[in-house]
Amino acid sequence: MRFSRTMRAGVVVTALALAVTACGGSKNGSGASGSSSSGSASAGTGLVAKAKSGKLTIGIKFDQPGLGLKTPDGKYTGFDVEVAKYVAKQLGVDESGITWKEAQSAERENLIKKGEVDFIVATYSITDKRKNDVSFAGPYFVAHQDLLVKAGNTDITGPESLNGNKKLCSVKGSTPAQKVKDTYAKEVQLQEFGKYSDCITPLVNGALDAMTTDDIILAGYASQQAGKLKLVGKGFSDEKYGIGLKKDDKEGQAAINKAIQQMQSSGEWKKALESTVGPSGYKIPDPPAITEQ
Repeated sequence: MRFSRTMRAGVVVTALALAVTACGGSKNGSGASGSSSSGSASAGTGLVAKAKSGKLTIGIKFDQPGLGLKTPDGKYTGFDVEVAKYVAKQLGVDESGITWKEAQSAERENLIKKGEVDFIVATYSITDKRKNDVSFAGPYFVAHQDLLVKAGNTDITGPESLNGNKKLCSVKGSTPAQKVKDTYAKEVQLQEFGKYSDCITPLVNGALDAMTTDDIILAGYASQQAGKLKLVGKGFSDEKYGIGLKKDDKEGQAAINKAIQQMQSSGEWKKALESTVGPSGYKIPDPPAITEQ
């Protein structure tokens, strides 16, 4: 009888072990159904799944005329806004289902990583460093770094001419000003502010000599300050704007890329640029090819 009880006990233990294994449980949580890669978007939690709710939170700039601007009456205008609305629509979310959130340059990666936004369209250059924290779709536009100076300025003709203790403005979390110092003008004095718009008044008043960022951004400010500011017009880099989203959300990335391609082929991409950036006199380029990120 003792032998029979032992056999029965063994059967019970074996059955329990099989049940635990079938549920994917283990001490270290490495069962097939319970595993996930750290920092990545798993099935059911990515952008495409979120869009099925009919609501999305999208990060944009609030202070860039022609690109991402919150107007005094609470409306949102600009090329990035139009791209964001088009992508959201292709994902099944109407404009009424969008919550807009300001995405300042230094905050963009954290906004995505913390889940405070579903994706960001905010003159967001694709870089290898940023790819460590977020994924990108696109590019949907290629800009070129340039300089904004006072309309009557004649001595600043390119980044090299900023040597001699010239004061150059850009923003925290963005790389253009440091690039000028490292590559073109080691003696330039960098002046960093929180937003691009913070550079404008001191530039107009002569407290700063120049402001640097992408030409399409500067064109908007030049248009806003007509007769007071001008672009130097010597682009010296390629800045590929991507749409930032949660790291490793491959399904969301593919869905956004498909939406960008549709916007380009339908003519809506060019139409959006002409209506938002076109009035500044910026020459409308051809749409860029979407590349594997």
